[in-house]
Amino acid sequence: MSERKVLNKYYPPDFDPSKIPKLKLPKDRQYVVRLMAPFNMRCKTCGEYIYKGKKFNARKETVQNELYLGLPIFRFYIKCTRCLAEITFKTDPENTDYTMEHGATRNFQAEKLLEEEEKRVQKEREDEELNNPMKVLENRTKDSKLEMEVLENLQELKELNQRQANVDFEAMLQQHRISEEEKRQREQEEDQREMEAMMEQARRRRLIEDSDSDEEPTLTPSQPPVQAEPTAILEEVPQLKKQKLESWERSVGALGNMSKLAGLVVAKKAAAQRPSNHNGHVVLPSPSTGLPQSLKEANASSRIPSASSLSLLGAYSDSEDSSSSS
Repeated sequence: MSERKVLNKYYPPDFDPSKIPKLKLPKDRQYVVRLMAPFNMRCKTCGEYIYKGKKFNARKETVQNELYLGLPIFRFYIKCTRCLAEITFKTDPENTDYTMEHGATRNFQAEKLLEEEEKRVQKEREDEELNNPMKVLENRTKDSKLEMEVLENLQELKELNQRQANVDFEAMLQQHRISEEEKRQREQEEDQREMEAMMEQARRRRLIEDSDSDEEPTLTPSQPPVQAEPTAILEEVPQLKKQKLESWERSVGALGNMSKLAGLVVAKKAAAQRPSNHNGHVVLPSPSTGLPQSLKEANASSRIPSASSLSLLGAYSDSEDSSSSS
């Protein structure tokens, strides 16, 4: 098993490597390699975008008669993913990059061209300053002048921003107070409107309840109870009795009032006191001569209509007594 990984081979004593035939391959032969797109590009045939990092099975070859410091330059062939058009690009060891040959255009090339132009100008300037000291002084003067202009412009921009950004804190606070006061007034007005609406609703409900039931007493606002004195109950008892008596007299009539019933009852007089003629008969007073004062009062009281049924009863009893006495 250990011989399986042995790298040394057996060479016989008569081995001559010069006798081994060599393959003569063309110098521009191509190999199939797997690579990724080195930059963003767009196909000229169909306009398809090919982004950086997309993988391709490309053909690789060595560019003939092109070297950079002894380094060979390689060319790659790929196909568009949409129209299968051939796209070629090659290495650029001088700039550590790739260059597009044909079949597509490279995107975002402006930045690269700008960098190349800056490098070219810087290189030319260095070549001029290398042999001309006056050119060095002139370039330094231009640089210092340009730097001063840039600083002045920057200072002007700062001052302009400060003038525009000048904030009046007192005005801001005053505006904030005004807005807070307006907000508070709006809240108070809303609360007042809600309270009035609730009062109106309660008043309407009370009116509806009163119209539905007339016997129910009207609701009065509750008053705080008044603290009574300890001896107030002794004064309230006679008043309650008086109120009950007045209500009884209004409904039934006064029983204990003797002034109203005094003229209804007439006391009987003895026969000896009545006037008589010479034959011994009792002489009744005629209407023309007049009645006694007590009878006149009784008749007058009987003619006056009474408000209670007890007064009628008294008049009825008086008429029976007068008829029996006659």
